[in-house]
Amino acid sequence: MSGHMYPTEESKRDKPDYADTGFIAQFNALPMPAPGTVRLFDRQDFYSVHGEDAVFVADSVFKTQSVLKHLGREKSLASCTLTVPTAKSFLREALTAKQLRVEIWSQHDANGRKTGSWTISKRASPGNLQEVEDLLFLSADVVTSPIVLALCVKPQDGVTMVGVAFADATNRQVGVSEYVENDLFSNTESLLIQLAVKECLLPSDENRKDYDLAKLRAVVERCGCVISEVKKSTFSANNAEQDLRRLLKTNDAVLTQLELKLAMASASALLAYLNLLADEANFGTFLIRTHDLSNYLRLDNAALRALSLYPDHTSGVNSGQKNTTVFGLLNRCKTAQGVRMLSQWLMQPLVHVHAIENRQTLLEIYLEDVESRQMLQETFLKFMPDLLRISKRFQRGASTLEDVVRCYQAVERIPLLIQTLADTPVIDESKKTLLHSTFVAPLEELNEHLFKLVEMVEMTIDLDELAHHNYVIKPDFDEGLGVIKAKLTQVRDKLDEQHVQAGRDLRLDTDKKLHLENHSSYGYCFRVTRTDAGVLKNRKTYLDLGTVKGGVYFTTDAMRELNDEFRTLSESYARTQSRLVKDVIDIASSYAPPLEQLNTILAHLDVVLSLAHVSNNAPIPYTKPRIGERGTPLILQDSRHPCLEVQEGIHFIPNDVRIVPDECEFLLVTGPNMGGKSTYMRQIGIITLMAQIGCFIPAAEGAQVPICDCILARVGAGDSQVKGVSTFMAEMLETATILKTASKDSLVLIDELGRGTSTYDGFGLAWAISEWIVTKLHSKCVFATHFHEMTALASQQQGVQNLHVVAHVAPRGESSRYDKDITLLYKVEPGTSDQSYGIQIAELADFPESVIKLAKRKAEELEGDAEGPGALDAPEKDTEQGIALLDEFLRAWVERVEAVDSVKRQRTHQVQLEALQACMRDFGERIEENHF
Repeated sequence: MSGHMYPTEESKRDKPDYADTGFIAQFNALPMPAPGTVRLFDRQDFYSVHGEDAVFVADSVFKTQSVLKHLGREKSLASCTLTVPTAKSFLREALTAKQLRVEIWSQHDANGRKTGSWTISKRASPGNLQEVEDLLFLSADVVTSPIVLALCVKPQDGVTMVGVAFADATNRQVGVSEYVENDLFSNTESLLIQLAVKECLLPSDENRKDYDLAKLRAVVERCGCVISEVKKSTFSANNAEQDLRRLLKTNDAVLTQLELKLAMASASALLAYLNLLADEANFGTFLIRTHDLSNYLRLDNAALRALSLYPDHTSGVNSGQKNTTVFGLLNRCKTAQGVRMLSQWLMQPLVHVHAIENRQTLLEIYLEDVESRQMLQETFLKFMPDLLRISKRFQRGASTLEDVVRCYQAVERIPLLIQTLADTPVIDESKKTLLHSTFVAPLEELNEHLFKLVEMVEMTIDLDELAHHNYVIKPDFDEGLGVIKAKLTQVRDKLDEQHVQAGRDLRLDTDKKLHLENHSSYGYCFRVTRTDAGVLKNRKTYLDLGTVKGGVYFTTDAMRELNDEFRTLSESYARTQSRLVKDVIDIASSYAPPLEQLNTILAHLDVVLSLAHVSNNAPIPYTKPRIGERGTPLILQDSRHPCLEVQEGIHFIPNDVRIVPDECEFLLVTGPNMGGKSTYMRQIGIITLMAQIGCFIPAAEGAQVPICDCILARVGAGDSQVKGVSTFMAEMLETATILKTASKDSLVLIDELGRGTSTYDGFGLAWAISEWIVTKLHSKCVFATHFHEMTALASQQQGVQNLHVVAHVAPRGESSRYDKDITLLYKVEPGTSDQSYGIQIAELADFPESVIKLAKRKAEELEGDAEGPGALDAPEKDTEQGIALLDEFLRAWVERVEAVDSVKRQRTHQVQLEALQACMRDFGERIEENHF
């Protein structure tokens, strides 16, 4: 097959101006696109973008605007061209990372005929990649499932009800849910994160008068989802049942989901937006399920960021930053389907002890048996294609013989895969039973269904040609095909004879000088270089076909006859083979359901092996935690942050964790900046999540992790100036979500609450919020703060334990407490820390010496004032004496005022003031001596 060279960007820019005045007029007449939409124009062998899109592409793809052309007599329209590979790469980035919508416009209809007018041929958005999936991911794996979700809100019986419908076109699933929502829409936030939603459909509200929709829109934006507004009239449950039954596999089943009227209204809008009913290939292929939020551990958006699950949670998976995120660390999967399942596990940690323990058991089997694990990964999974995508192409009628062969190569490995799994050395009978029921038995059943596919492929497809990347039917499979193949071979032999004869006639070496080629335009002909072209002079039997840079093409009458015959036979062969190929693909398509089941089993196995690999190869191997029921203690010894401990040049200091309900359920952590408070807090959250997906954890043997219903966080400062949300407001919104959502089984992580406002306000809020969590919520909470006065909470409320990160301080010989050297030990121990050592940390950051001196002087001046919470720092003895002194002072003042009142029968302001001044003279010296 002759190669086709795509034009380069440079060659296209050098071509004559293809966008004449007519195109500019058509372009300007196009309707305005939705915000965040990029339009590409399909020019058959390249793509063009225009206007603002051209500038965007120039900046984002080429990193320079020198690639822009300006079209028209007045140079009014910016334009940029993209080769097909560059356009595909840009579209993948736009849809999966930049969260943009895409429209591809064309002048050709579905059959390739030119229409003369520009119309949209393909549409795509982050949650709906169906129309461009084969275009963009033919040679690249889809490692995330694009989820699009529709939301409908309705006040009902005094509460806010939310109806949800979502579609996963990759896995062909429709899901629904209906639940009561609070005024912060925290349940919806958790749902968006659990499903890793890319795009959200909301009823249009042009005037922005709907209060609930406005709050819902803010939540969706916070989760990084693209918002698409659709007409309110599409949120109608009238036709939902009829439409769903056409899509679902079980058409006669009783659908309990139909009773969720609000969810059905969302489903109606969703199906209309995705236009699933327009493609008959979708009929009878989807499954429906009800999503229950309580079946999985819930995460809020702040926790997603705080735990660093993904490099960029708005774009989901990004494998370019391994080990810096939990997903990057745990992802050692060998298949695309395994990567997708791992991502799903991280977003949907389990809350049922038995299910988690089953995952742990499977992981433990392959943690201990390294040889079997490596064989399964490198011999089998590494070569498994994404069978789900191939199955989708089968059902759409867009598959090729290559897809059939890839399925064959996967299925052919199943018997040996089954044998390898069955031979895994497992002594424990319960482990062996679980391994057999999870992997071996389902694979054996699928192998019985699929072995006929192997026989069919071996009977029909020429497997010897696969080495040359040719996917063709065996010539001897069909009598007619065999006859044509024999004739083609004869013609090819005659062409070779003509080649040899011409070489003798022209006295040219047929290997080096005279070439026989199958030209894309001329067919079979001869070629010589320009240097050797002189041999053709005055040779009338040789007919010149044309001269190019590579040489001179020519032929003979005999060659022309053979070429015409070869072309006729080739077309006949192609037509005959095409019919047979269609039959083979149709037969292979009937195996789509078992192939999809096989795909799920392979993904499950891939994730288990990936987690086993990571657990075994950590700097200190991970250990199996005991999963406790809700309400049991969280006990960790020598726990570590899994992402930090694998970074180069880091020696991680492990720490113990002990959170016991009613005894020490609220950990208050104080200590220096950069001392490790935030790391300590984050590693507790990450370890909890890892345990609930069934993974082993970075801690010593004997760890116990209880089931948590959600992880909520307020960690790190950030604002959103575009949305008008300040750092403090963002902090308050996240904290409000915690107070409204957390339960006694929740894990709450709060870091430096109250920094965005005044010291007094910040301290007051931090105290009030902490006291509410301790007395009302009883959640497992880790609270890091620089308000050292917060440590007094432990003496007032049961369940609060003070911890501090240790720092070694060595004095330099001067009187000021700021003239000391500090060494951060990153060890968390019981007790309190009396200061934050902020100025010493600034010295470590190499601040200018003059700035450090000024900071020390101002700090000492402020500490000399009796203002702010810092003034409350005093020895316990002085505090007790001071309180008693104040009580004595106030009593003396009251007695003096009452004595005057009993005599003069008056209690004026002047009398009170004189009595106060007298008390100050009597008590002044004692008050000044007391530090409190």
